[in-house]
Amino acid sequence: MCPGTPGAHSKTLNMFTLNIHGSLHEFNGPAVMGILNATPDSFYAGSRAQTEAEIAARAALLVSEGADFIDVGAFSTRPGASEVSEQEECERLEKAVRITRAVAPNSIISVDTFRASVARKAVEEWGADIINDVSGGNLDPEMFDTVAELKVPYILMHMRGSVADMMEYTDYEMVTRDVLSELGDRVQQLALLGVNDVIIDPGFGFSKTLEQNYQLLHDLKLFELFHRPVLVGFSRKSMVTKLLGVPAEDALNGTTVLNTLALDRGASILRVHDVKAARQAIAIFNSMHDAQYKMHNAQCTMHNCDGGTR
Repeated sequence: MCPGTPGAHSKTLNMFTLNIHGSLHEFNGPAVMGILNATPDSFYAGSRAQTEAEIAARAALLVSEGADFIDVGAFSTRPGASEVSEQEECERLEKAVRITRAVAPNSIISVDTFRASVARKAVEEWGADIINDVSGGNLDPEMFDTVAELKVPYILMHMRGSVADMMEYTDYEMVTRDVLSELGDRVQQLALLGVNDVIIDPGFGFSKTLEQNYQLLHDLKLFELFHRPVLVGFSRKSMVTKLLGVPAEDALNGTTVLNTLALDRGASILRVHDVKAARQAIAIFNSMHDAQYKMHNAQCTMHNCDGGTR
């Protein structure tokens, strides 16, 4: 057998496929999801876009910097954010998704919502391709059935409680084990409904303390047990700002470090405000991985990979 662990040197690292509207999309390495917030109060001002011109400019920037996905949200999930009615969420999202689709006709658009009715309109009427649900189906009992009917990929994020009270539910016995278990139950529910294009999001910053977030990152490799792409969202969040004592505006460097660590632990999708920086992190990661792969092959040649030596 070759030295080392074969799986760790596989050329298929971080690769995945998604069935989007009947078309199979292959991703030959880590992908980037750029954030577009059609909100006045999202925690990072750089992601906000409310007017038609702002939305178009933000979408164009994300595409030009290499985003594989554009994630459009209209309901801020930051602590203390204002409640948004379903009607207002729909009005914001419809405008943002339609403009994004016009500016980026070939981009994959996900819609960040926990409301099944909004998800249905986003896909059937406005042109969205993926549903990104921060509640993992907890806040709307109709969400799983709706996703099954729509036949679109679903981002299943782990969160306990609601956006308003999620930080009251951080009492885990063992955070990684408990998150894996809770997500596993929901993956099974979705599978029974025929929803197999599921993207796993551990929910960094949602219902987790700073220490618990870093424990999850340390254990991220374990999420490969689901055999589904894993999405991480650290971008300019408290994992950086609280630890380093910096505002969100100064958190890009820390975000890039976290993204790189996540890539090395198997993350398939980086959800970010800064697409260019994420693309650069992926390029460096891929170069390092290629060097590791070549070294592994050279060792295989020397040791004949069947147990003998030449």
